[in-house]
Amino acid sequence: MAARKKSAPAGRELTQADYRLLAEFRRLLRQFLAFSEAEAMDAGLSPQQHQALLAIKGFDAEGTPTVGDLAERLSIRHNSAVGVGDRLEKMRLLTRQADPADGRRVTLALTDDAEKLLAGLTAAHRDELRRLTPLLKPLLTKLER
Repeated sequence: MAARKKSAPAGRELTQADYRLLAEFRRLLRQFLAFSEAEAMDAGLSPQQHQALLAIKGFDAEGTPTVGDLAERLSIRHNSAVGVGDRLEKMRLLTRQADPADGRRVTLALTDDAEKLLAGLTAAHRDELRRLTPLLKPLLTKLER
């Protein structure tokens, strides 16, 4: 993704506290991401595969997610999402089905094995987020000001 150039908000100069706040937020975010990556690897998944399973399970739009939906949620190209799907299908964690109404559309579903694996990962992530919440809340409150 291309970096966007932003200037300080009009009428307010950045302070040392602004830099500290952002540095601490990024540290905690990176800590969570490192935890997430390690948990995925311990479960036999790449971080991207874990994110793909989570995106499919957490799909909030109407209907069943497609490869295009997966690509959008992972911020990757369609052909890369196909590759992720291929690997998950080989691991017997994903099934694909042609949409009977539109044969060009392929829908994705998790297998029972994927559901079990994802449940364990999600419980561990929820616990880690609960641990980080007391550290994140004050930072987010300061950002709202």
